[in-house]
Amino acid sequence: MAETINPQGTADFDWEALQLDGYNQIQRSELSDRYEKTLTSINEREVIQGTVVLITKKEVIINIGYKSEGVVAANEFRYNADLKIGDLVDVYVECREDKTGQLVVSHKTARMHSAWLRVNDVLRTGEIITGYVKCRTKGGLIVDVFGIEAFLPGSQIDVKPIRDYDVYVGKNMEFKVVKINEEFRNVVVSHKALIEAELEEQKKQIISGLEKGQVLEGVVKNITSYGVFIDLGGVDGLIHITDLSWGRVSHPEEMLELDQKINVVILDFDDDKKRIALGLKQLQPHPWDSLDTNLNVGDKVSGKVVVMADYGAFIELSTGVEGLIHVSEMSWSQHLRSAQDFMSIGDTVEAVILTLDREDRKMSLGIKQSMPDPWNDIETKYAVASKHSAKVRNFTNFGVFVELEEGVDGLIHISDLSWQKKIKHPSEFCKVGEGMDVIVLEIDRENRRISLGHKQLEENPWDIFESTFSDGSIHSGTIIEMKDKSGIVSLPYGVEGICPAKHLKKEDGQNAKVEETLDFKIIEFNKDSKKIVVSHTRTFEEGEDKPSSSTASATKTTKAPKKATVSSTDQAVKAVNQNTEKSTLGDFDALAELKEKMEKGE
Repeated sequence: MAETINPQGTADFDWEALQLDGYNQIQRSELSDRYEKTLTSINEREVIQGTVVLITKKEVIINIGYKSEGVVAANEFRYNADLKIGDLVDVYVECREDKTGQLVVSHKTARMHSAWLRVNDVLRTGEIITGYVKCRTKGGLIVDVFGIEAFLPGSQIDVKPIRDYDVYVGKNMEFKVVKINEEFRNVVVSHKALIEAELEEQKKQIISGLEKGQVLEGVVKNITSYGVFIDLGGVDGLIHITDLSWGRVSHPEEMLELDQKINVVILDFDDDKKRIALGLKQLQPHPWDSLDTNLNVGDKVSGKVVVMADYGAFIELSTGVEGLIHVSEMSWSQHLRSAQDFMSIGDTVEAVILTLDREDRKMSLGIKQSMPDPWNDIETKYAVASKHSAKVRNFTNFGVFVELEEGVDGLIHISDLSWQKKIKHPSEFCKVGEGMDVIVLEIDRENRRISLGHKQLEENPWDIFESTFSDGSIHSGTIIEMKDKSGIVSLPYGVEGICPAKHLKKEDGQNAKVEETLDFKIIEFNKDSKKIVVSHTRTFEEGEDKPSSSTASATKTTKAPKKATVSSTDQAVKAVNQNTEKSTLGDFDALAELKEKMEKGE
């Protein structure tokens, strides 16, 4: 073997001359070229395909045809539980040789790289893909699509509202890619889009075949206070609360629940068939059709109060069969009252059928008919000229309405309130709610009217006044007001007289004024019109009205007793004047006594 010594004294060994493998340099070069040709040419940062040759708990060994094999962590294949030796998988070449000379590859990166390419392609083509629902997140679900975590919004899970997202976790589902954000690497998918596509076709078929009266099966989709929305298979319809049952329904939740399957009938729809009105109660026979045929007007029935209004109450005799009791049929009283004064919702009442219309399905009822009508024996109980106590109910310009008992009212005309007092309005005489004694004047049973009087309980004082205030008699009076240039004079016993302006002149030439108390002479007395005309001037003036000197003593004698008579009854006058608003029998005791004395000539 040749050996040479170099200048430094070291020997250069000729390895090629050694030829331990039996090949010379040329042969060895040829073999090296052949070997290089059997290896796969790879570049860093590219995705290539390899074959799984070994699977352990921690690693997966992949042959990519290179001089060294790739090692990938087993957790990168968690998505593929069926991975086995011999499967072809994609890997991303991160480094052909690291510090230790090892090939570094990643399956996860390869999937991500391929996934973005494919996701963009799927978005463009609209292809349906399959993904794995990993977990729940705020507002939706996280889905693994080609190794990318995509977002599935809750509104895109199904066409109907989803209340429990967890039922979808851990399942494979089909999706369509609906949105990609390249900047933030976000992908949004939808399962609802697939369903809508299927439902759209079903919807067209359903809408084209819709007919009024058609019965379809649907699913309760949503419940509101006014009705229930039904899914008819891609087409929604509404059952209004009034079409749920023949009876009263407070809220649809009383009858139906979400996701419940029911049969409904089509009642109506618009021209585009986008708004469909459905009915549920129409599938059942109307309760009025099965109403007892022997039920007639005048029969007594029992039912429950289901609706209250000011004008009356609706009574449910059976489910779907109701009758109205108007407030006027709740009591014999004629006073306006609210139905709530008599009953409440939920009460069970007995009533009498007043009208019955089976064709229009209407019924009116009454409860006062179960009580005796107070007008049946009105002439006996309230005979003409009989006296009673009543309660003031209300006023009119012409009189007072009083209640004798429940259902029996009477009218006291304003002219029958007082003999003396000139009343402009009844409110001057009495108040609503207070009691009043009355006497029956007239009964009209046919029209249910009674005429009453109050002043008739007393003797007419004008019969006494006719004697007391005779023409020419003189009385002390006080001017209380001026009216139309005449003075209104308050005379004894609460009587008022009129003194014309020319008769107000006093002896000193001046005119009498309000609040002056003077003597007045009666110059006119009219019992029918209750009018007394007086004069102060004639009590002193000379002439026809003044006695001559020869008869002065006689006049004096005549005048004195009249003044004396008034003086002797001052106590009676005081009693009457204490209450000029309302006179009672007791107030006229003095007048009666006076009348009796005058009749005896005392």
